[in-house]
Amino acid sequence: MASKPSIPKGTRDFSPTEVAKRQYIIQIIKSNFEKFGFQPIETPSFENSDTLMGKYGEEGDRLIFKILNSGDYLGKANSAHLENKDSTKLTSSISEKALRYDLTVPFARYVVQHQNEIEFPFKRYQIQPVWRADRPQKGRFREFFQCDADVVGSKSLWQEVELVQLYDTVFTTLGLEGVTIKINNRKILSGIAEVIGASDKLIDFTVALDKLDKIGEDGVKKEMIEKGIDENAILKVQPLFNFTGSISEKIEKLSSLLSASDEGMKGVEELRFICDNVAKLGLASAILDLDVTLARGLNYYTGAIFEVAPPKSVAMGSIGGGGRYDDLTGIFGLKNMSGVGISFGLDRIYLVIEELNLFPETVTATSKALFINYGDAKAFYAMQAIQKLRASGIKVELYPDNAKVAKQFQHADKRAIPFAVIIGDQEIDSKSYSLKNLVTGEQILVDFEKLKDALL
Repeated sequence: MASKPSIPKGTRDFSPTEVAKRQYIIQIIKSNFEKFGFQPIETPSFENSDTLMGKYGEEGDRLIFKILNSGDYLGKANSAHLENKDSTKLTSSISEKALRYDLTVPFARYVVQHQNEIEFPFKRYQIQPVWRADRPQKGRFREFFQCDADVVGSKSLWQEVELVQLYDTVFTTLGLEGVTIKINNRKILSGIAEVIGASDKLIDFTVALDKLDKIGEDGVKKEMIEKGIDENAILKVQPLFNFTGSISEKIEKLSSLLSASDEGMKGVEELRFICDNVAKLGLASAILDLDVTLARGLNYYTGAIFEVAPPKSVAMGSIGGGGRYDDLTGIFGLKNMSGVGISFGLDRIYLVIEELNLFPETVTATSKALFINYGDAKAFYAMQAIQKLRASGIKVELYPDNAKVAKQFQHADKRAIPFAVIIGDQEIDSKSYSLKNLVTGEQILVDFEKLKDALL
């Protein structure tokens, strides 16, 4: 007996309706990327392992899907590693390629490889799937799309200002009002660690601080102590645990806290520039907020850090994020190529829009009308109209079989097709069409132009 078919955990099949909704989101993101001057590129779904490994930290490396070498991959394996069952060392000899973990590192590789063909500053966008061997849960999948926009070759903070505006424009267009764009700066986190004498514990300090909203103040302090951060040092950052006020007030508090750190003050001034100009230009519906606990991507972010939270009425993780990286291409030999970028989490955005019932009713994968098949002569008359309607961009179709009329109408109903077009001898003689609204039941006789107008 054949086994029941299934798909791997953390992956999904998408129905026609789901695909239509996903394409609706992608089209809005894509059109705004292009409106802001970003150009599209695509990279392979898999890269050489050495392109990806070591770029995301130890945890990230564990989540990269490795691809076994073709053919007798064990034949070339290191026998000692194989005998000792040393999977970490064995992997490099049996797997030379891996599925991409994100779009940023492949983009850095692309820039270095094509640097002589690119006009800098280079603004690129990329909408492609990525893969992570993560534990599946709500809003977290092992295969998912990322929608990235990056600028490389410019250190101007106006890029950060524009990326905040880009987030605001996309989410406003999607009807997702009230998202919070959280901003911080890696230099501020470095400055705080420097001021409290814990520069050597920067990663431990920021990873713990990043968990404030999950484990609370006591939990963060406990983790910091467990990581070897002195209690007196923790006492110096007490203000961070109740960091409230407007953005300008928070910036002034940071100025006071970080006055002894040159690095920290650089971060403060960068934040001041970005936030002041965003405030002056205004946002349509998003909220910009300074969050000093935000510490994502520390392995390559060097300046501004972004993370987008959905409207407060939805319990969901971040739906976007990004930041400034001053030397990401340096990992591939191209030094001093500053960049900044953001990403939209398509799958989580989909879930949020679905939960808030914000998809327009017009977003559908179905046809606008089904022509009922009454035999070949009438089907040919129908196909002549169908051909012209499709040329006008209208989605219509002919039921392919001369089946019972009830079955054809049932098919239209199950497909949620709103109209049926009925053609008999009378319609052919008068060069007309009977158009039936399958929602109201109303049926009218129309000529071709009125048929087209009704289906537009």
